[in-house]
Amino acid sequence: MSVRLDVEELLRARYGDRTIARRLGVTEKSVTRARAALRMSAGRPGPKGSTSPEDAFWRRAQPTDDGHLLWPRFDRKNGARIRCDGHLYSVHRIAWHISHQREPSGRVLSGCGRIGCVHPAHVEDQTMRTQYTAIFGA
Repeated sequence: MSVRLDVEELLRARYGDRTIARRLGVTEKSVTRARAALRMSAGRPGPKGSTSPEDAFWRRAQPTDDGHLLWPRFDRKNGARIRCDGHLYSVHRIAWHISHQREPSGRVLSGCGRIGCVHPAHVEDQTMRTQYTAIFGA
């Protein structure tokens, strides 16, 4: 059986089947079959600790059929936060860092218009919003 490289990479990084399925938009059954094809033992059941804010982000973000990643229990007033290693992080800033590999300028918000979306390709920092306004107007 041929195994998708992205699935194999996450299996070798010790992600759980459910997390891999949710992150890559595949079925849990296909991840389980890939694990068997690679002769890897089944992961232990139950919640697993996150090793980084990015890891925690991918474990909790939920993909939609229309290409967004929604954050469970998103708070419109305060945005979304996640606790990792005793620190509180903004989920939008984590998404920004995933897509840009640098710190954002100012506040990071979803630019796609979907409430609760934290997709790394959909977030904008203040510099981006200022540039869009300069180009396209308000």
